[in-house]
Amino acid sequence: MNEFLHTPIEFLKGVGPQRAELIKKELGIFTFYQLLEYFPFRYVDRSHYNLIAELPECEGHVQIRGRITDINDLSAGKQKRLNVRFQDNTGVIDLVWFQGIKWVKPNLTIGKAYQVYGKPKLFNNSFSIPHPEIIPLEQADPQKGLKAIYSSTEKLSAKGLHSKGIEKLTTSLVIQLNRHLEETLPEQLVKELHLLPRETAFKQIHYPQNSQLAEEARHRLKFEELYFLQLELLLRKQISLQKTKGYIFEEVGHLFMDFYEHHLPFPLTNAQKKVIREIRQDLKRGHHMNRLIQGDVGSGKTLVALLTMLIAAGNGFQAALMAPTEILAQQHFESISEFVKNLPIKVSKLTGSVKKSARKIIHEELENGTIHLLIGTHALIEDTVKFKNLGLVVIDEQHRFGVAQRAKLWRKNTTPPHIMVMTATPIPRTLAMTVYGDLDVSVIDELPPGRQPITTEHRYETDRSRVFGFIRNEITKGRQVYIVYPLIQESETLDYNNLMEGYESITRAFPRPNYHVSIVHGQMKPEAKDFEMRQFVEGHTQIMVATTVIEVGVNVPNASIMIIESAERFGLSQLHQLRGRVGRGTEKSYCILLTGNKLSKESKKRIATMVRTQDGFEIAEVDMELRGPGDIMGTQQSGVLDLKIADLATDGHLVTLAREHARNLLEKDPNLSQPEHLQVREKLRSILKDKPNWSKIS
Repeated sequence: MNEFLHTPIEFLKGVGPQRAELIKKELGIFTFYQLLEYFPFRYVDRSHYNLIAELPECEGHVQIRGRITDINDLSAGKQKRLNVRFQDNTGVIDLVWFQGIKWVKPNLTIGKAYQVYGKPKLFNNSFSIPHPEIIPLEQADPQKGLKAIYSSTEKLSAKGLHSKGIEKLTTSLVIQLNRHLEETLPEQLVKELHLLPRETAFKQIHYPQNSQLAEEARHRLKFEELYFLQLELLLRKQISLQKTKGYIFEEVGHLFMDFYEHHLPFPLTNAQKKVIREIRQDLKRGHHMNRLIQGDVGSGKTLVALLTMLIAAGNGFQAALMAPTEILAQQHFESISEFVKNLPIKVSKLTGSVKKSARKIIHEELENGTIHLLIGTHALIEDTVKFKNLGLVVIDEQHRFGVAQRAKLWRKNTTPPHIMVMTATPIPRTLAMTVYGDLDVSVIDELPPGRQPITTEHRYETDRSRVFGFIRNEITKGRQVYIVYPLIQESETLDYNNLMEGYESITRAFPRPNYHVSIVHGQMKPEAKDFEMRQFVEGHTQIMVATTVIEVGVNVPNASIMIIESAERFGLSQLHQLRGRVGRGTEKSYCILLTGNKLSKESKKRIATMVRTQDGFEIAEVDMELRGPGDIMGTQQSGVLDLKIADLATDGHLVTLAREHARNLLEKDPNLSQPEHLQVREKLRSILKDKPNWSKIS
């Protein structure tokens, strides 16, 4: 990169040492180039003037021109105020300052024409504009139609680095560019996609001549960002295939065949068969498997995981399954143990609650190969856990584990074990192509036969008595009910039912001896939690009052109702996961979303989406649109989504386009060694130099 762009930020005119320290701390900007990459998040059109008479109907910021007719210093106690009467041909409005009066007032002259920009506020039934931007009309730039708006912070604003202050700095820098920004994309690609030249794009995004050029600049820079992200992911995948050898599982083995032919609890769906074929191809080609299995709640991922583990065991290797919670680990242990009870195979469980004496035996049996399948939690990654021959690791709900944690499992054998990660949280396609762009992705998009769709209904707090009556009817039929609350203890700021109050009201509405209620939440001791859970699983209690600890891992086929209290407090993904706790048996199941009467626009959309569809992938797309991608799947930890301008929720078409062209480039020039691709190679090298290569354990 050009040396000019590496210049420390303190050397930019208008910054200096003190401001530089603040900019570094608040924004993480250290160099000229990093400031160039601090993009405006929106623009305001400064070519249009509003009339004062129109202001009551205007939303947001307005721009007016007129003359000052009066200037008054007012005070009420310690509160001082500068009140300026401003007039155009249609009306009069007050401009008000509470701070900075001694700097503002000397620059104002009665009778002089000004341009005013600000946000009108209604106070005492009349409109005024507090702390407007005001300049003499003759100084207004008629060419400056669009004004860039930048995010700032309270500390930056206190030092004059509000949006306008940041705009001054970026404008100063843009003026100095003068061909310092080299092109990074192949010349042919820029022509083919009709992209702005790189330096032009940076100039137009910070100081646009018009809205069309601003949009073209954003398009160019978004594409560039996504293009290099896709190149990075595809290169890592390519290097992993070339350099990382994997154990070869020559055959499916006798254990797989015995289970498949004699003990399979129900026929596999076509989607499950397809995924197993993809896994089988991975395991016999001599390369390391790095595959993500995504499927909706109840799609049969655990059975696919077990069949893969049986392939490993049948080829003389051990397999491990790591789950994020003890409840989920216990669930997997019980279901897998039941599945393989007629096979010559030993399954063990290792979690934090396993006693020291039992743990010692497990360690010994792992090292001598007696244990074939080990299921557990974070306890699996402890240094004391050693395998005789670990060949496969399955990670469930993988987004709940940190990268470094997963790396420890990777090092449990001299040749890294094959990795299979699973998630029941459907991932939008654009997110899968970025966060998991260096994995092979399999999708189980079909539910096992016999599953009835779950009826989802929205009810308000005022409908509670009807909902309770419905619960009583279902319990009379022998069914069980989940009632989930968002909070454990009362919050001073949030007016929502909490778990403990809810539990008391439920026990009053459903008293003993006719009804029995369990309670489970994250602050309980493991033994108490396990006891309450067991009571519900075995049918001794009909109602389970819980927090989201039952979001994953609880499988009670007899439970046919999920009541979600204060459903507006939950994200779409959580609501979908919770709904998946019912509908696991053959009986008709219901999910009831209870909310208050006042719902935000986003809450209404979440609730309406849940009522309308059970398609997890459609729900995931809406969820990403509402929340943004960084929050979904816990992907902040990976750093992959540290995007400066692209937005995966709205730029899906660009993700697809970028991946297509990145793949085409690597097919033509895998090492990026051709002369016309050297600028791509250099840009990629600058991106990767500070990144650890986690691609092996994605």
